[in-house]
Amino acid sequence: MKSGTGTAAGSRLQRHHFEYRDTIVTVIGDSRYFDAADRSLMRSRNELEDYIQGDPVFLETHDPHVPVSGAGPLAIRMAHEAAKAGVGPMAAVAGAFAEDCLFDMIRAGAEEAIVDNGGDIAFLVRRSVRVGIYAGVSAISGLAFEVEPRLEPFGICTSSGTVGPSFSYGRADAAVVVSPNTVLADAAATALGNRVRSVDDLGTCFDFMESMDEIEGALVVLGDRIALWGKLPRIVKAEVDAELITRGRKNRNADAAPR
Repeated sequence: MKSGTGTAAGSRLQRHHFEYRDTIVTVIGDSRYFDAADRSLMRSRNELEDYIQGDPVFLETHDPHVPVSGAGPLAIRMAHEAAKAGVGPMAAVAGAFAEDCLFDMIRAGAEEAIVDNGGDIAFLVRRSVRVGIYAGVSAISGLAFEVEPRLEPFGICTSSGTVGPSFSYGRADAAVVVSPNTVLADAAATALGNRVRSVDDLGTCFDFMESMDEIEGALVVLGDRIALWGKLPRIVKAEVDAELITRGRKNRNADAAPR
């Protein structure tokens, strides 16, 4: 699990837990579209696994990579967006799965939904929601984004060098990126986190985003320091419930409505 976010939404939306192999996702939305979400996530996982059998470098590299001939749209998009941020295509995998799932729910008729793939989150929201900023044992805690309704989908993605098993070259407790392009947000969050090894990096870590028009804003938490860039949702004090962070369920209770 990446460091990331706990999502809270209105009581009319339901919370749905999905696990398939190593893919663990929370979907918040109208329960009529949960089947579409499950099918989308399983298809994405199977499609990518099938592709990687013929292109193992795609899985292993931390550098931009051109997919081999015959690659499907998922692998092509992951590689394309990751290259913009200067990272390997798997840096965009969680955001790609989340975004595809959200779009499939929309095509099935959903008017709003949140797809949280371990802290990489795709949104279509018609109401305000709070998205908790989780940075592990950092002194920065109890903060959340107050996300206003939007007409179009967007993403908030998080990477960390201190929370969860995901690889990072840096030591950021949380590197968060907001973009209407969730796949790019995921890749850019990884690239941002890679650039933060000490407090000296906080003044320059955002420089690579200056030419990336699709990125709206970003945030880094490092110990007791926080750095902001661009335009972010309003940050408010909030009680961040770590139980809402997407993780493997094992023997946890069955799905419950959002709190």
